[in-house]
Amino acid sequence: MKLSVGLKVANSLSLTPQLQQAIRLLQLSSLELEQEIQIQLDSNPLLEKVEEETHESLESVQQEQQEYELSDALNANHLPDELPVDTDWDDVYTHQSTAIERPEFEDREDNRHSNASLKEHMLGQVNLLHFSPVDRLIAYCIVDALDEKGFLEADIDEIVSSVQHLLQQMDYDIEVEEDEVLVVLKHIQRLEPIGIGARNLAECLFVQIEALPITTLFRKEALMLLKHYELLVSNDLNKLIKQTGLNAESLKSAIELLKTMKPYPGAEFEQKESDYQIPDVVVSKKNNHWHVQLNPDVLPKLRINSFYSGMIKRADQSDENQYLRNQMLEAKNFIKSVDERHKTLLKVASCIVQHQREFLEIGAEGMKPLVLRDVAEEVELHESTVSRVTTNKFLLTPLGLFELKYFFSSHVGTTSGGEASSTAIRAKIKKLVADENPRKPLSDNTIANLLKEDGIDVARRTVAKYRESLHIPSSSDRKVLI
Repeated sequence: MKLSVGLKVANSLSLTPQLQQAIRLLQLSSLELEQEIQIQLDSNPLLEKVEEETHESLESVQQEQQEYELSDALNANHLPDELPVDTDWDDVYTHQSTAIERPEFEDREDNRHSNASLKEHMLGQVNLLHFSPVDRLIAYCIVDALDEKGFLEADIDEIVSSVQHLLQQMDYDIEVEEDEVLVVLKHIQRLEPIGIGARNLAECLFVQIEALPITTLFRKEALMLLKHYELLVSNDLNKLIKQTGLNAESLKSAIELLKTMKPYPGAEFEQKESDYQIPDVVVSKKNNHWHVQLNPDVLPKLRINSFYSGMIKRADQSDENQYLRNQMLEAKNFIKSVDERHKTLLKVASCIVQHQREFLEIGAEGMKPLVLRDVAEEVELHESTVSRVTTNKFLLTPLGLFELKYFFSSHVGTTSGGEASSTAIRAKIKKLVADENPRKPLSDNTIANLLKEDGIDVARRTVAKYRESLHIPSSSDRKVLI
């Protein structure tokens, strides 16, 4: 082995801090970008946000205009009947509503409060019942074992064990039996909402039906159906008719009555957090042309602070001056990165809208097959850049709000040699199922043949895969005999 020393020239890509910042800003959502901008505003004195014209400035302009009008009127040769004043009558006199006349809006105290949870709601009702201390303890254990839908998660023997353990801790020498728990459970199931604490769906519906007035039509038939709950779930209507002795019309009416009940009594108490999304890009149609623009409500308006930038001296090498120079450079780079982010987002969104114009016109059935590579080649960007731009970015269209990733889909070949989007195929399958005869639902093979007649060549297993992704049951489960 011989050792030698030599020079070698090579090209390598180096990610500068500015490039790293630009890449990071590309993948931020509008909310995350707003937070990042606020962090930069708090840490960099050279960066400031352009504020809109405030309400106070408008009031000052109006006040100056009133002062000019007043001075002109006083300097006139003759005085008019009424002079402009600097106060309004409404500023001095507060209108009080009467029984005859009410103002359009009334000042009311905001007494809104957060909704109580299911367990808090149930405990409030339990405390109003005339229970003995032991029964009340049993009721507390039952309420504590409720799940979010209102069903009883624990078995009766588990509740007995829990109550017995608590009684031993309180030095009570009392034996609790299952019958006592069942009696308390029956009382709780009659509380509001009715059916709470049921151990399964059949018991929940049974309690609700049983609580209806006796004069309710088809109440007896519905209770009879719940005794054969397994056949009802499996949709075996022929056996139901044989075992219950009901005719088809009575069976249909009883099932309709069951559909009016609440399958999950505790669902209304679930704490649901609304996930609101702010669109980054807005698409609108004007003069038969689709216009793409960035949402002005989320566009940050940044600039360099003129006061601090004026303090920078060219020949000054002090620490304070160097600090201002560095902050100036960081502020300029940040503004440039934000601007590049918006330009790239607008460019990619415009390309997507150009490809998916038919979707905007007729809906999901008009979706065209599109992949990241197609957009990347057209806008002359890398696929990874397009992927970052379309992540957590939303497009507002006349059809609704969609994530940019939604417009990318795989394709399936057509009989004419073209391609069809998988999203469009799902929409067609959903439409075919919606228009089918419930007594004779379409099988997967029939749907595949109908799609083939429409020019889309897909196999039966592909139709089954798309149908399952849409949460559509099989043809046997969709069949309705009555």
